[in-house]
Order: sequence, then structure tokens, then C-alpha cells
Amino acid sequence: MLWLLVLSLSCLGGTLAGTPAPVPENDLVGVIGGHSAAPGRWPWQVSLRVYSYYAASWVHICGGSLIHPQWVLTAAHCIHRKDADPSAFRIHAGNVFLYPDKALLNVSRVIVHPDYTVYYLGADVALLKLVTPVRASTNTRWVSLPQESLELSENDTCWTTGWGRIGIFESLPPPYRLQEAHIPPISNENCEQLIHKTYSLSQDHKFIQSDMLCAGSHGRRTWVGDSGGPLVCKKRNTWVQVGVTSWGFYSQPTIGVYARVQTYVDWILKQIQKQQ
Repeated sequence: MLWLLVLSLSCLGGTLAGTPAPVPENDLVGVIGGHSAAPGRWPWQVSLRVYSYYAASWVHICGGSLIHPQWVLTAAHCIHRKDADPSAFRIHAGNVFLYPDKALLNVSRVIVHPDYTVYYLGADVALLKLVTPVRASTNTRWVSLPQESLELSENDTCWTTGWGRIGIFESLPPPYRLQEAHIPPISNENCEQLIHKTYSLSQDHKFIQSDMLCAGSHGRRTWVGDSGGPLVCKKRNTWVQVGVTSWGFYSQPTIGVYARVQTYVDWILKQIQKQQ
């Protein structure tokens, strides 16, 4: 059944950081069904970069979110290895455009959740500690983490953001601006039923684990390049990060699957506390 799954990894359409070289016309970034985000609207959104010798620049591979002045939350599958070298990564923060001529942030530590093996089995979360804390500003700020007792419904106001593709094979044109999409949560039960109905699958196989969260609506969902980015919902007038973009289905236009952040709040806080 795994042939149905498509990982929403941005390295399939790597993009250039900064201005050392021109941006290739076929680079793929955006959110399916989204539109351009205003500066400062999602100040926690970051881009995770690795160095490309081919491009001679730091390239975007995944999204992420500032959850603390010195910590970024992203997807474990964006890191690949639990023993990853922190110096192999950089963080772009504070700008809705992917290619501004702005200094990137260095990473001092990478922590992949110990239970992570592969994205479709869950625990798809990782933390990156920045060498230097960021300062809060209009365009740079950290997002709140949810309470472990948080309950979501399809009536909640939730948004996903990222620089991933805007269509199955469609790229976002320059100037490569951060995209946002208003999408409702989907209960795990309804999500599972929708998957099985779409592909006429046996009910014996369970795709959506308890530490996962589905969200989306027809024609609006995360896709290639959005992995690691945040799904946020407004609860009591506060934006709370409820999901980390994890994976999806190639031919299912409604569903994006996220790591359920509330499952991992205790682990996240313990890691931050240990590294103080």
C-alpha cells in the first residue's frame, strides 16, 4: 500500500537561498490552494536549508517553526539521520520571500525524536537549536505550543503555510513568496474513512496513527516542499501550533497529514529544558 504515499519533502524541488546565483525557473515552491502571505502574519515560519554544491548555495528543503527564541520545530524526515551534523543546516527566518539577501542562522544541535523510523509510522518531529537566540520583532516571533488536552473540531480556524508546490506539478512563480491556506482539521476517523474510500482499500489497514492529525479541504492542502512547516489554529485568540507537516497522498486532493504536536509537547519541553 505504500506506493500510494507521497512524502511532502521539499528536496524534490530544491531552491536557492540568498543571491549568489539566479533562481532556476523550474524550482518548485508554494501551498496547493493557497495565496500569498502578508509580511509578519506568520512570524514563526522558517525555511530549513542544506548546502548544495551544485547550486553553490544553501537550498530550501523543508519548513519549520520557531517555538522558542532558540528552538525550531520541524519534521524528523527532513533531517534523515538521528546523528545529523548541526553544521549541515541553516535557518532562514523573518521574511516571507524565500530568497532575500539576508544572513542565515546557524544550528548548534539537532534532536530527532527517538521513536522516529519512517514518516508513515509516526513520531515525525525534530528540534533544532539555534546558535544564537532570535529577537522578537514584527516579522520574527515564536508560536505557542498546545496543551496536551487540546481538542480540535472542523469548525476551528486553522491555517497551514509553506514554500511547497502549488499544484501536483505546478511551481509558484517568482518572487517565491510564502503561501498560506485556510484549512479545517479532519477527525482521524473521518480521515481514515476518506482514504479507504478514495482508494477502495481494505479496512484492515490503518494509516492515521493516534499521534497524527489530518487537515485540508478539496483543493487546499500541503504538498512537496511544505514538510516540517506548521499547522496553526486560533484558540482563545492565540495562535497555537497543532501540527507539523508530515506526508500525504499523491492523488488525494483533500488530505494533508501532520504530526500531532500535543502528543509531543512534554518531550519538546524536556529537550529544551535539558539544553538550557
